[in-house]
Amino acid sequence: VKIGQELLRKNFQGRHYECSSDCPEMQNHFSRCNSIKVESGCWVAYEKPNYGGYQYMLHKGEYPDYQRWAGFNDCIRSCRMVPPYNGNYRMKIFERSDFGGQNMELMDDCPDLHERFHTRDISSVNVMEGYWMLHEHPNYRGRQYFLRPGEYRRHSEWGSTSPTIGSLRRVTEVN
Repeated sequence: VKIGQELLRKNFQGRHYECSSDCPEMQNHFSRCNSIKVESGCWVAYEKPNYGGYQYMLHKGEYPDYQRWAGFNDCIRSCRMVPPYNGNYRMKIFERSDFGGQNMELMDDCPDLHERFHTRDISSVNVMEGYWMLHEHPNYRGRQYFLRPGEYRRHSEWGSTSPTIGSLRRVTEVN
């Protein structure tokens, strides 16, 4: 599994860096990232080192400029491979931190969380099975947050500055 990041110029020109596993620090390899090729697998690219800042889900394919991966800027400083997964998907979302308040268990995608859950505030999550992406706005728009199996006791643990979530979906395309 490789991700090629073509640097300095759009449309895959200039220097590039390839990685085939999680990379917590890419700053030594380049200063800007203007295009990306995902040769196989599914990846999450991060704006900051150590998997921080804006997050972008990348499936196999070509992204000739940062707008194509819904980028807020041309800064990619770390990336993480989504492991192959063929099991079930199950997560429980909670309105308050530390698994408090109104809650709901989900096993499928939800394009409009407010319509289904009657709130947009999700302050804690227990991902029991599968890999998930939370989205800031309905219909999978806005900032993205990648969740692996585990407990997230507050929204800051998945990288958000706010508990507001508009939609969520399963990460199913990892081949």
